Amino acid sequence: MHFEVCVESLEGALAARRGGATRIELCSSLIEGGLTPSAGLIREVKRHCGLPVHVMVRPRSGDFLYTGPELEVMLSDIEFCHFAEVDGLVFGALDSQGEVDVQAMQQLVRAAGNLPVTFHRAFDVCRTPVRALEQLLALGVRRILTSGQQKTAFEGRQLIAALERQARGRIILLAGSGVSPQNVLALLQETRVREIHFSARSGAPSHPVQVREHLKFGVSEEHWVTSEENVRAVVRAVLGQ
Repeated sequence: MHFEVCVESLEGALAARRGGATRIELCSSLIEGGLTPSAGLIREVKRHCGLPVHVMVRPRSGDFLYTGPELEVMLSDIEFCHFAEVDGLVFGALDSQGEVDVQAMQQLVRAAGNLPVTFHRAFDVCRTPVRALEQLLALGVRRILTSGQQKTAFEGRQLIAALERQARGRIILLAGSGVSPQNVLALLQETRVREIHFSARSGAPSHPVQVREHLKFGVSEEHWVTSEENVRAVVRAVLGQ
């Protein structure tokens, strides 16, 4: 059983490890669905965390239809990830029809080399998930992160279960979005997946001295932090510890 926790800071990675995570997905700007983290963050998490670190490669928020210049940026980010000795990469690209962009993915997977690749939740807006799974398998993708094309993995559990049956062990299904101590056991029992993905976040208010009502430096006056207790609660719900 693998517990992948999505974090956007060194403190978050350390909290996830203490809470029982077995793998880190490292990104920035979770509020935008996760973007490529900075070089410094990648380096420090690798240096201090002690868990496998899979890095998000996503140059911007919004859709997953990338231009040539955006793909060049992604390829450069992958090159740095090799230098930083990360343990895996997370990316995805779709075409204008909502299908897997096979040509773009070939470039990205080739650049990834021997690093395992997770196709992220771009999968959840694919028009034909059954076909997409086979395409990603042929491309050499190791796992697919999915909520079953629903808002939460629990709501999408029927599609996740069907995809798990289709996969037959050839590719890993990583169930994510809305995973909680209350639904994780039922999710695992109904889908038969062996890997889950969650953020375990809680809100932390900004320091009151630095709050000005007429000035905004983000979408809210709080920021999200990974909660060690929230990670531990999901792990305990599964392992019964």
